[in-house]
Amino acid sequence: MERKIISGKIIDIINKRIYPGRVIISGGLIQEIEEAVEIDEQYILPGFIDSHVHIESSMLVPSEFARMAVVHGTVATVSDPHEIANVCGIKGVQFMIENGDKVPFKFYFGAPSCVPATTFETAGAEISVKEIDELLQSDKIKYLAEMMNWPGVLFKDPLVRGKIELAQKYKKPVDGHAPGLTGEQAKQYIEAGMSTDHECFTKEEALDKLKHGMKILIREGSAAKNFDALIDLLNDYEDSIMFCSDDKHPDSLLIGHINQLVKRASDKGIDLFKILKAACINPVNHYKLDVGLLKKGDFADLIIIDNLQNFTVKQAYINGELVAKSGESFINAVDVEPINNFNCNPLQSSEIKVKTSGSKIAVIEALNGQLITNKILADAFVKNGCLESNPETDILKIIVKNRYQETPPSVAFVKNFGLKDGAIASSIAHDSHNIIAVGSSDELITEAVNKIISCKGGIAAVSKNESQILPLPIGGIMTAENGDTVAELYTRIDLLAKQMGSTLSSPFMTLSFMALLVIPSLKLSDLGLFDGEKFEFTNSQCS
Repeated sequence: MERKIISGKIIDIINKRIYPGRVIISGGLIQEIEEAVEIDEQYILPGFIDSHVHIESSMLVPSEFARMAVVHGTVATVSDPHEIANVCGIKGVQFMIENGDKVPFKFYFGAPSCVPATTFETAGAEISVKEIDELLQSDKIKYLAEMMNWPGVLFKDPLVRGKIELAQKYKKPVDGHAPGLTGEQAKQYIEAGMSTDHECFTKEEALDKLKHGMKILIREGSAAKNFDALIDLLNDYEDSIMFCSDDKHPDSLLIGHINQLVKRASDKGIDLFKILKAACINPVNHYKLDVGLLKKGDFADLIIIDNLQNFTVKQAYINGELVAKSGESFINAVDVEPINNFNCNPLQSSEIKVKTSGSKIAVIEALNGQLITNKILADAFVKNGCLESNPETDILKIIVKNRYQETPPSVAFVKNFGLKDGAIASSIAHDSHNIIAVGSSDELITEAVNKIISCKGGIAAVSKNESQILPLPIGGIMTAENGDTVAELYTRIDLLAKQMGSTLSSPFMTLSFMALLVIPSLKLSDLGLFDGEKFEFTNSQCS
């Protein structure tokens, strides 16, 4: 049996101690940790954990996500397969588990609690209470994933209550999802069994939830960025804070992961042990993960960094196996059998014409770096009796087309995408992943959508002079291609969107959340414009 000895300054997070020593590894376990005098000038600590992520949002299958993440010191994720479940049901969840099992990385999946997410959109599948029961019985499933239907929790919906009770029966935690919920309603939501929330976007909201015993996941992803608003909480709530990305696009995953949050927290002067508790320890304890914490007898899941200023990852080990060194991943690609659910015809530009006689329209105001939107009123731009995009005022037409069955597309208007002459489209549109597009003209919107349909999934950008597409043949939301290649293609298509005028930091990620009905205020589903505060459909034409 191979024996490894790693020497350096050992960071004992639990006992808040750093000392010179050697870690002796054999059979995938830490056999001994010895104090020493002569050591290598490096630091040894447990690996980082993303405490809430949708792997699918990287556009990569789990095996490729793992290959990219390990170079940043990530050894495990707490992953909600909600996206593929909304497309392919329980078959999609099984796909994620089976693919993740093929590589040396620790994926811990949850049972998606809200598939479909709401009754106000068309999803590709449904996961029943019986299937939730089957999933929760598996050792592969560690928790009931984010309970987005907070009204159902508060009003004691029998279906919602049944899923929560199943998690409690199997002694598995329930993840929350209640953006903006505070006061008595937050208290009731937490008392019903919700243990975490990754949706807080103000310190006041997070403090209110912490007060009632909830744990807060500080999120910094490709779209939602809440780190700066929440990180100071770690000073006083070290046992109740974790780090997560929620959604991580391939270009940003190429640059970094949880390691970036560790460095940023350190740069702010927060105590090192508190930071590493959030990044390494708390997720293991909360979700009961089989991840080593750098103790004798633990799995040898550890990383080596250069120093406590840069936090550059030199090596990463999972179960004693070297999986990354100096930016190179040793996780190999695996064979993937694609699954999908795509059934719609090409779009005609006439289908997105909207007749009007009014002068005002309700507009979705997208906010850079946020999932929430505002609802604003704007002057209608009318040509030949029809509402049109107006690039001059940045009030652009946005559409959602059902990709599971042939139905008329829904149409509304959005501000802050900034496209002057072009359109972008995507079959990544949370939560049901219908086709969503925004653009400066009906013709360009139609062209972008039809590129998605021709590939049965992808993201596309088109202008009068150029077009690009990144095909996503797995569920219309992922690809099994090399992650570095996907990151490069995504960077190009993202650049094209910005060349067409978008000032958003991540236009495709922001677009993907314009159909996320469970996040207020105004969103668009394939069934129509939706008021997320009143939880009902609304009219885009106001007068």
